[in-house]
Amino acid sequence: MKKIYTRRGDKGETGLLFGGRVPKNHLRLVACGLVDEANSALGLARAMTKEHTLQKVILEIQRTLFVVGAELATTSKFRTQLEDTFKVIDADMTKWAEATMDQLAEQIDLPGAFIIPGATLSGAAMDLARATLRRAEREVVTLHQENLLDNVEILRYMNRLTDLLFILARYQERCLPPEILTGVRKGS
Repeated sequence: MKKIYTRRGDKGETGLLFGGRVPKNHLRLVACGLVDEANSALGLARAMTKEHTLQKVILEIQRTLFVVGAELATTSKFRTQLEDTFKVIDADMTKWAEATMDQLAEQIDLPGAFIIPGATLSGAAMDLARATLRRAEREVVTLHQENLLDNVEILRYMNRLTDLLFILARYQERCLPPEILTGVRKGS
């Protein structure tokens, strides 16, 4: 078996996709790491749910998060090589997220209060993925502000994905009574 360690990162740097090295705390890598964390939480959610619909949607999201990660880990210098090798985030992916969200939202009634994560294990994992992806989205905004983001569709896509993850968690919990899902309201 090939060894997984290379020792090239022992001084706090790592290689980017297609070339270049940056410190491990570079904005690109922080965003990539958060996308990876969200993907792992989604893997947990997918493993926990018995809902075939959710498993299918989550797996598709996980696949596209690898696309996001590849784009974030590629500098402008290697953009053409990225596009020749991999799919990139495009408006159709954002439209897919919207259409999927609309379809699932029709099947649930959202409570009129803040929702407390944790009613189901799978739903909690999706909420964790959503919160982590929101952090990643904030880092991607910073990349954009620093002119380090070649594809602004990533911002739109991540924004839709976080909303979709909210809907997925609510879909998972759609049969539960609202009182175990919502926060304290005045007069409660």
